[in-house]
Amino acid sequence: MMTLIPTRPALRPMLWLMLALTIATQRAQAADPAAVPFVARTVTTGADTFGYQVFVPAHWNGRRPIAVILFLHGSGERGGDNRAQTKNGIRLLIAQNPDGFPALVVCPQCRDKMRWTDPDMQTMALKALDQSMKEFNGDPSRVYLTGLSLGGYGTWDLAQKYPQRWAAIAPCCGGVVYAHKPGTDPAPVTETPPADPYSPVARKVARLPAWVFHGGADPTVPVSESRQMTGLLFSMKADLKDTDLKYTDLKYTEYPGVGHNSWDYAYKEAGLLPWFLSHRRRG
Repeated sequence: MMTLIPTRPALRPMLWLMLALTIATQRAQAADPAAVPFVARTVTTGADTFGYQVFVPAHWNGRRPIAVILFLHGSGERGGDNRAQTKNGIRLLIAQNPDGFPALVVCPQCRDKMRWTDPDMQTMALKALDQSMKEFNGDPSRVYLTGLSLGGYGTWDLAQKYPQRWAAIAPCCGGVVYAHKPGTDPAPVTETPPADPYSPVARKVARLPAWVFHGGADPTVPVSESRQMTGLLFSMKADLKDTDLKYTDLKYTEYPGVGHNSWDYAYKEAGLLPWFLSHRRRG
């Protein structure tokens, strides 16, 4: 009786299968949002030092300017541990293509009991952005701003204060007027808001490409905040007397039946990153 000994060519299909399974497993692990790597940095403003996190693409070599995303987290990630701010939202965007992600992502952390609309927090966030752009050769014409919940409010506010800095913005479940419920943080603003707080903001951001996200059943930040802003912006676009504004890219995505955590949907949108990168800062 003859015993057949497999030759090397006969083993090749099995070896290729094992190799393919190994690669697939590695990619699945890399695509786990919790496994997305960040590097820690610090920034000093006045007498205070703040931690922030930066996602640096694996292929980055510093020779060419790189696109930059500034991400502002929500109220639940405030503090001083320099870790919590990357927990929600932005990891989902990076995890879509962790090995080939084409942008730097800067994630500052807002202090407890404070907001992204507070001047001190905005100063810190912008300094962390500027510091990162200098360290990693960020492209000033491709700087994008996004944030969720508290960070969505910060996105609208930084956009209207510094519209010349951003190539495009993407606020998620944010707004202009804070909704306050008794016993919750942050405390209500004591100043009397203007009769129409939305129109002045809309006029300042009207020429910025914007993709706005909100859950249709949001119990925390009323969906009317995003509807109001996008309604005004779409109305301004419809005014054909302003030919520049006519061509500004504006998108609104509302998720029916989704509550406050619309970021779980927004940052998984396959088109969000290509949409960001399709825009460059004017002028």
